[in-house]
This record gives sequence, structure tokens and C-alpha cells, in this order.
Amino acid sequence: MVEAAVGSLPELTPVRAAFRDECAQLAAELRDLTEADLDRPTNCPPWTVRDLLAHVHTGVGRLAGMLAAPAPPQVQVDAAGYFGAAKFTPPVDADRIEGGHRVGRSLDATTLADNLDRAQRATLDAVDAQPPGRLVRTRHGDAMTMVEFLRTRVVEVGVHGLDLAAALDRRPWLTPAAATVVADLLTGGHPVPAALGWDRLTLIRKTTGRSPLTSAEQTTVAAVDFRWLSFAP
Repeated sequence: MVEAAVGSLPELTPVRAAFRDECAQLAAELRDLTEADLDRPTNCPPWTVRDLLAHVHTGVGRLAGMLAAPAPPQVQVDAAGYFGAAKFTPPVDADRIEGGHRVGRSLDATTLADNLDRAQRATLDAVDAQPPGRLVRTRHGDAMTMVEFLRTRVVEVGVHGLDLAAALDRRPWLTPAAATVVADLLTGGHPVPAALGWDRLTLIRKTTGRSPLTSAEQTTVAAVDFRWLSFAP
């Protein structure tokens, strides 16, 4: 089991701020999208931009429902452990893909942006009504702290924001707060080796498969304790 300092989690404030900021930035980016933009392919096949946005919206709103359920008795995983290979088996992938298609197929950009705003507000309201050490159970059956699951939501919105920016031919809009949360999760809080010369954006792209590693980079990262996540490309 993963030990958790229940009731004493100073990480909540920065993680909450990162979630709020990244969701707000994504919603702002959506509002001028055209139908042609929404139908563009992404690097998360077979999803289009519309499908991927629907998937992100679902993920943003998931914690509110989890907090309405009884808390599990003890922690099993942290945020890095949540992104295990079991989340990407063929049946789970098929359900995830169909969910994106189903939710997104009839929505326009304004509706998607409005829905995202409502989902993030509902999530933050639910979080604010709970003690920081509150435990939750994910749809996959994992028991974890609320703040650690919220950290996974920052990863989802932030990394898929990179996918959306690439699909839309836009500069990445990853917010500083979200970049810090995701980078700290990936590195375990350790500094990035100076030999790599990576900023946080490059770190996130490289370690989530959004940008390939060179041979020299592969050699360097093999010697450090980065927490490589199982994360859908």
C-alpha cells in the first residue's frame, strides 16, 4: 500500500490552482474553433479534436462524482501509480475511445467550452467541501487521496492540451502552474540532469512520448529516476 499523510497535504493548493488554470486556458482556446477545426485528426488516433475534447471534459468532471461516493478505507496508489499499464488494456482503451466519440459527436466548440467550465467549477466546489486528506476510489478500483487524483487531472488536461495544440497548429498553451505539477510528478521532484538541457515543456513532451528521445537522451535518462507514465499517446 502507498502511505498517505491523511489530513496533512500541503500539496492541495498548488495542484488545485494548476487544475483551475489549465482548464480555464483550454476553455479559452476552444471558443474560436470552427467545425473544420473540431474534425481535425489528433495524435491520439482514432480521435478527432472533438473526440479528444469530449474525453478531457469527462475526465475533468470525474472527481465530483467520486467525492459523492463513500471514501475507501486506505490508499493503494499515488498519481504516478494511477497511470499504470492496466489503464490501457484493449477493453479499457475501447471504452475510452467510444466514450470520446459518443460525448463529442454532437457538440460544437462553444458548448464544449461551456461544459468544460461547468465541469471544472463543479470539481473545485466538490474538492473545497472536503478535507485535504479525503480518499476516493477511481472507476478502475484504485483507492487514492483526493489531491493525488486531482494531480492526475492536471496531467490529463495539460498533456492532452499539448495534443490539441499540435492538432490545431497552435503554440502550446500549457500554463506554468500545470507544467510544474506535471514535471514534478514525472521526475519525482528531482532536478532534470543539466546534460539534457530540457525545460519543463520539453520534459513533458519527451517523457509522455510526444517528442522522441535521441540516443544521447536515452542514455542520460536511463541513469535517473524519472517516473515514466503509461499514458495514451
